[in-house]
Amino acid sequence: MTAPKHIAIVGGGTAGWMTANLLRQRWARLGIEVTLIESADIGTIGVGEGSTPFLRQFFRTLGIAERDWMPACNATFKCGIRFPGWSSVPGYESYVHPFFNEADRELGNQFFTNACLRRRGQAADANPQDFFLAAELARQRRAPHYEVDAGLGTDYAYHFDAGLLGAFLRTHALGLGVRHIVDTVARVEQHDSGDIAALLLASGARVDADLFVDCSGFKGLLITETLGEPFHPYHDNLFNDRAIAIPTSLVEGEDIPSETVSTALRHGWAWQIPLTTRYGNGYVYSSGFVSDDEAERELREHLGAAAQGATARHLRMRVGCVKQHWRQNCVAIGLAQGFIEPLEATALMLIQFSVEHFITALEQDGFEPGRREAFNRRVAEMFEGVRDYVVAHYQLNTRRDTDYWRANRANRNISDRLASLLQVWDRGGDFEAALERHGAALMYLRPSWYALFAGMGRFAAELRPAAQAITAAQAKARLRLMAAAFSSHRNHLMGG
Repeated sequence: MTAPKHIAIVGGGTAGWMTANLLRQRWARLGIEVTLIESADIGTIGVGEGSTPFLRQFFRTLGIAERDWMPACNATFKCGIRFPGWSSVPGYESYVHPFFNEADRELGNQFFTNACLRRRGQAADANPQDFFLAAELARQRRAPHYEVDAGLGTDYAYHFDAGLLGAFLRTHALGLGVRHIVDTVARVEQHDSGDIAALLLASGARVDADLFVDCSGFKGLLITETLGEPFHPYHDNLFNDRAIAIPTSLVEGEDIPSETVSTALRHGWAWQIPLTTRYGNGYVYSSGFVSDDEAERELREHLGAAAQGATARHLRMRVGCVKQHWRQNCVAIGLAQGFIEPLEATALMLIQFSVEHFITALEQDGFEPGRREAFNRRVAEMFEGVRDYVVAHYQLNTRRDTDYWRANRANRNISDRLASLLQVWDRGGDFEAALERHGAALMYLRPSWYALFAGMGRFAAELRPAAQAITAAQAKARLRLMAAAFSSHRNHLMGG
């Protein structure tokens, strides 16, 4: 490998500091210097305060224990995501996308069996929230940790304060030897080849580097403004382009929830994310269907008295991604490379995935163009896979109350891959084979796709009797017994 001697990262926030930590952790032994430049005048977006389970691997890579970072970031555990109001199908008005545990094997297989029975027009209970342990843990507000080690693995994610996480990661990166400059990039110098040569800062300082990482947010200072990399919007697939965030207080005396709730409203959906100190709330919506003022009124009505007097923060989202995430000697990470609305909390996963694949690409072949092209293909495939899974939520909705939901359901600007999955499911075909055929390009595994399609109640209306192996009531009774072995969420967080 032809290792760069110096890497310059433009932009802090979670994206910049995650990148700095991963690069320095991996390459400090090679003597590679990492410098992060961030402006004191530019704030971070901080829309998301949730993750996927993939983030656990990030902290394991850095050797950071939950007991060290979680209290510092007001973090809580996340067993899955609940989706109330997306479906009007009786029995499926709400469902859970759970994270999967070893204890789910038996009941999980029964869920798949029941879902297949129902797909073929036979009456069987198939709402995932009735069959997976994570859903029961969330119902009982328990942490995804056994009181006494049962020898069974559990999967989970986190909720956290994005600003505090960025600050924690900055401190850790500085401890690894990352150089930190607080300044603003005034001008970018380029070589005749088009490669970036140096960054000229507002203070007059000059930062030379071999490799540059653009974490400058939606601005895309290096990848878009300097190198002119085209941005491919997803507005034909995903209509939402705005968000409003309003914090509210926790209910005194109540245990802390261990799930994200994503509630469908009239023109989008509202998130509720529990931290140890507050709830993070927000509304993701489309400006093509509702005004900003009307959306704020709707969110405040949804939150009720808890939002009285709370300040609303309005945000604009650029949904889509650049065509090439690595161009010349610059790689874009975070919002500079792209963004898919926060429905499945994938922002940090996309950052982590991109940086880890970039490290692998460089270590394999250095700056060889073929490796860069392979990296760009894989990251583009990742974005498209996540996009398809998010788009599927809107395709499967059965709300009829507003033009927004009807337009989302009727939208035919979807990928051929997603269209084929919908067709196979609806016709009772071999869904397993369809998922296997698309493989890693789907990004989400078999249980997630089943949870989404079945959870939305995507089944024939006319059903004939069937001999199902287990009913929802029987499954839930078993889950309640299993959940009793897990800690209270609040007690686990507070060390009780």
